[in-house]
Amino acid sequence: MNKRKRNLLISLISILIVPVLLWGARTGTVTGKAPHKIPETKAKIKIDGILDADEWQGALRMTLDYETDPGENISPPVETEVFLAYNSKHLYIGFRAKDPDPTQIRAHITDRDNIWNDDYVGIVLDTFNDSRLTHNLYCNPHGIQADQMSTLTDNAVTWDAIWNSAGRITEEGYTVEMAIPFTSLRFQGKKGEQTWGFDAVRNYPRSHVHTIGLFPRDRDNNCYMCQADKIGGFSGAKPGNNLEFDPTLSGTLTQERDDFPRGEYRDTRKRVEPGLTARWSFTPNMTLNAAVNPDFSQVEADAAQLNINNQFALYYPEKRPFFQEGSTIFHSRLRPVHTRTVADPEWGLKLTGKEGRHAVGFFTARDTLTNLILPTSQGSSLISLDMKNYSTAFRYRWDLGKSSNIGAYITDREGRDYYNRVVGIDGDVRFTKSDRVQFQYLGSQSRYPDHVASEYGQPAGKFAGGALNAAYTHETQNVFVYAHYQDISPNFRSDAGFLDQAGIRLYDLEGGHVWRKPQGHWYTNFTLWGWCVIVNDYRGKMVVRSYQGTVSYNGPLQSYISLRMNWGKRAYSVKTFDDNNFTFTITARPSGSLYLGVSGNIGDQVDFTNIRAGDRVQVNPFIRYNIGRHLNLGIDHVYEKLNVEGGWLYTANLTNLSIIYQFNRRAFFRAILQYADYDYNTELYIEPREPRFNHLFSQLLFSYKINPRTVLFLGYSDDYFGYDTVPLRRNNRTFFMKLGYALVL
Repeated sequence: MNKRKRNLLISLISILIVPVLLWGARTGTVTGKAPHKIPETKAKIKIDGILDADEWQGALRMTLDYETDPGENISPPVETEVFLAYNSKHLYIGFRAKDPDPTQIRAHITDRDNIWNDDYVGIVLDTFNDSRLTHNLYCNPHGIQADQMSTLTDNAVTWDAIWNSAGRITEEGYTVEMAIPFTSLRFQGKKGEQTWGFDAVRNYPRSHVHTIGLFPRDRDNNCYMCQADKIGGFSGAKPGNNLEFDPTLSGTLTQERDDFPRGEYRDTRKRVEPGLTARWSFTPNMTLNAAVNPDFSQVEADAAQLNINNQFALYYPEKRPFFQEGSTIFHSRLRPVHTRTVADPEWGLKLTGKEGRHAVGFFTARDTLTNLILPTSQGSSLISLDMKNYSTAFRYRWDLGKSSNIGAYITDREGRDYYNRVVGIDGDVRFTKSDRVQFQYLGSQSRYPDHVASEYGQPAGKFAGGALNAAYTHETQNVFVYAHYQDISPNFRSDAGFLDQAGIRLYDLEGGHVWRKPQGHWYTNFTLWGWCVIVNDYRGKMVVRSYQGTVSYNGPLQSYISLRMNWGKRAYSVKTFDDNNFTFTITARPSGSLYLGVSGNIGDQVDFTNIRAGDRVQVNPFIRYNIGRHLNLGIDHVYEKLNVEGGWLYTANLTNLSIIYQFNRRAFFRAILQYADYDYNTELYIEPREPRFNHLFSQLLFSYKINPRTVLFLGYSDDYFGYDTVPLRRNNRTFFMKLGYALVL
């Protein structure tokens, strides 16, 4: 970066930071509403889903009087009561959810955190009373749990706390009881009574999904918990300064043919390993996690994605509990931390928490495999090195005012003849209840092994780069405006994160209008949206020009339709291609058991392999069907065909099938099948290739969970491969087992 641009960057960041620092002189605690006093109970409340009058006598009673979506703070279609009480160890919550026709209640016996299409009730706790972090706990009518944490800047992420719940369907609707240990929560460690932000919610899905809550919502105010009710009490309650040990025993046996397709199976991985993860809340709000010889295996198989004619590396979300916990603090637009880059760690250490306005996140792990994304302005590729590395990330955030913050990142990956170090700052400034500015600057220093630099065209020796992201958002009830600028230098690398494009300058302007109507109209949400994106490389040459118009609709039967037209140009290699295409999505949920839809894309598509223009047709139908309350069937299919001058280039078919039988709230059996079939017109490829490739992956899993960390997994998986002259044949198979136990002291 030259001196002029560096000075411009420093000036921009200074202009943004100074108002934030002035803003920070104001208190970060949200006040205004008088708290509802929660009584301390001496009764022994049995969590069985029965709201016994004697047990709940004297509890605080509140009613959910507002439908906030699709209705705009109107009277809800059903009655809901919530009851609250506490003792020195637990917060108790009871719900009575009435329904005019209980036979229409949507409730399934399912795995934890999989209730979102059912009826459910829940609570949202702002335990620091600063509107920044909430603990969200939900139950469907059978008492199946789901829990999340959410922040001002992030969508909710899985939390996996240990708590108790039960639910029952009755002649009047359903009832739910919850007992939440204070040791599972993080809150202000002070003596005497406390005040928390609070909402109770109900999801009532019928032809439309009705969202019901305690208080009216101002859609022009993007701070949800700033508007929340307050609850007070909890004298004598102590936050989670407990010590937890989670020993595990895992076993894996993998066998692979020594010479595909006819070779004999040989053991390539055979081990039984004990492991231990420990959690220590050494202050009320700071938690240290350590894992020695851990089982970081990802039991949930990734959904298969088309791996054909891709310009960029595929992105997969993090699902491993060790890394999910406290992960919200690491999130940002430039994604400097993406823990899926830690592929096969031998051990890990993590610290997360918040004290006052100060939030901290840290982890370090030793990984036995080094995965690298090599980005350019026009694409990226993924390589794996059989090399150990140490991956470390540090995140600090300082909360300012009621809803602003600034922070810093440090990440580091070190291996043999290799390192990548990233340092940066970021901020989120909310000037009004509808307007915010976000900014982030990261600088990196890197060195790749010599063979990587020479083989993959990367810089030799030490090299450095920078990345800048700045965005402005204006969001009200009906209007959305978004302006975004991104500058990523060619030599910037973020190996502990996910960076699939470098050497670009991006200019993005979006705007839209939303019309909302309550139930009874032909739509509940109707949106018009426009989008202009310009991406240039560092030489000023065009990478992408894109102009889009979108219309979307929500209506009866939970129907959703989105239609988008894109006009533009795209550069690849030394050529420029038309980029005009049409994208559509249509979904509906005609009953509580059936969800179906189709999406697709028709129009221009570059043939990245042979660098020429093409026309693509892609269609993706899917269906989810609950057969009774215990059995769930899901199937989706992707069909893609690319035509070029001279005829069809390839056709691709990808099918995902899952069958889940939930025996009860603790145990399930799941079968997953993923089948890919690619046909190539070899005469139209510049380089020789097989005319056909197919792949079948299967996984069988039995799971038994007493709580999120006291678990038993037994499973089997295998891979079949086939080519034009080789029929589909199994190449490997894996048997695995995991036994885990949560011991809370």
